[in-house]
Amino acid sequence: QLQLVESGGGLVQPGGSLRLSCAASGFTLDYYAIGWFRQVPGKEREGVSCISRSGGSTNYTDSVKGRFTISRDNAKNTVYLQMNSLKPEDTAIYYCAARRSSCSRYVSPYDYWGQGTQVTVSS
Repeated sequence: QLQLVESGGGLVQPGGSLRLSCAASGFTLDYYAIGWFRQVPGKEREGVSCISRSGGSTNYTDSVKGRFTISRDNAKNTVYLQMNSLKPEDTAIYYCAARRSSCSRYVSPYDYWGQGTQVTVSS
């Protein structure tokens, strides 16, 4: 069964850090670009970051540039999102998604999705 599983979410104070993980089972991530998305109730899911299949190319939405870092370890079949200097507006459910092609900022091109992990930034 092809599956993506996110982990690492939780409650953190403003200015704090979290590292999200996206682990694949049933398939290898080597052939997939991986995107991180987030969603809050009542809003559309938005692209946060993406990493190419090789890891040589990354991109970020403007609001997280300089604070978030995406990386991948293909040997562990896992992609990470390091989130530093977290702000209350980063509160959302975070999803990872796999696309057997290049990165996209849009939801529809992705082939597989995880179930999401909640990130709450609050004092």
